[in-house]
Amino acid sequence: MTKTLERVETQDQLPDSTSVVIIGGGIVGLTAALALAERNIPVVLLEKGHVAGEQSSRNLGWIRKTNRHLHDVPLAQAADRLWAEMPSRVGQDVGYKQSGIMFLAKNQAQLAMHQGWLKSVESLSLDSRMVSPEEIEQLVPGGKGNWLGGIYTPSDGNAEPSIAASAIAKAAIKKGAIIVQQCAVRTLSTEGGKVSGVVTEKGPIRCEQVLLAGGAWSRRFLGNLGISFPTLPLICSVLRTKPMEGPTDIAVGGPDFSFRKHQDGGYIITQRGKLDAPVTLDHLLIGHKYLDQLRTQRSFLNISMGSYFFKDLGLSRRWNANSRTPFEKVRTNDPDFNADLNQQALNNLRQAWPIFEKAEIAEAWAGIIDVTPDSNPVIDRIESIPGLTVATGFSGHGFGTGPAAGQLAADLMSGVEPIIDPSPYKFGRL
Repeated sequence: MTKTLERVETQDQLPDSTSVVIIGGGIVGLTAALALAERNIPVVLLEKGHVAGEQSSRNLGWIRKTNRHLHDVPLAQAADRLWAEMPSRVGQDVGYKQSGIMFLAKNQAQLAMHQGWLKSVESLSLDSRMVSPEEIEQLVPGGKGNWLGGIYTPSDGNAEPSIAASAIAKAAIKKGAIIVQQCAVRTLSTEGGKVSGVVTEKGPIRCEQVLLAGGAWSRRFLGNLGISFPTLPLICSVLRTKPMEGPTDIAVGGPDFSFRKHQDGGYIITQRGKLDAPVTLDHLLIGHKYLDQLRTQRSFLNISMGSYFFKDLGLSRRWNANSRTPFEKVRTNDPDFNADLNQQALNNLRQAWPIFEKAEIAEAWAGIIDVTPDSNPVIDRIESIPGLTVATGFSGHGFGTGPAAGQLAADLMSGVEPIIDPSPYKFGRL
């Protein structure tokens, strides 16, 4: 976990029953819990490790509409509104700033990609626009990158992952939600084919509905229920610098680096052109579903077979309610960061903006991204198990849309008008 993650004090005792149980204490599950508590619906959130201990505190903090699929943009727009309201809603600063995001192009192919995306979303009246090399210098001064151009969305922004999910958790508790950490859910209980509760390592809880928001663990949990949910892991390595002077508050993504201002005055930096892709058994089982992604994104992947394969292979894929589960054996996914990729990112950034020669690394970490075949999440009811809803598979961009995704899941369970059209996130499309 990042050094700056705010811990949350929660209770240890399980209630006998509730209306909704949420599995997973990331930002999506927490926002769903908050929305349900605000509607006076009894809800219990169970987290096998620490709240926000995995990708919800390890991501880059970007909140963007730029470069999302057309049908995914409405969720991001709804999230913008919810992020803006979040400080007053939870009674705490979450680091949200609508400071803009810019993506840069070094060559014509990259520029054409941005132009193509802008054309694809022209019906949505976004404030995204192409920018010239001169405008890039005005907005992000001091650069030496010789950019051909870029795309800029002033209404995009960022929040602080190390405090946002924790603040949402604390607000949910104040509004009546029960959160229990260090408590893995082993499986569901059913009666007449419908959800009737969950079995946890600490005992059972009766409930009417369950929301699975387990991130990279969701495939394994669903697999034990006989439901195939396709996700594969990617590992993103990140570094944070010590406070320093920098060129801008705008978050910037180049072809082989990205950076954004951290609330303490440092910068969050990653090698945007490379992700580690450790081979697992799942690559053999469902890899065929990813062939289109592999053809278009092979250059972005560091594919390797090593210790991750054997650690993953050593975790059970089938168990019963009385068995110790993978979620109890590994409380927190904590992959090693790739120091070489982090150094590449810093070197590439220093060539583009020499002021980062002054950067000193304060910490580094890595997080596991659960990627679906189309890089979009599933937020939907599972028809084969009435009472089970899933909100997972966010493919590395769940933090930005998290508040809207959590509310959409809460809407589906509550039977109210959904915050946006949920049809792009159907389970059946995969």
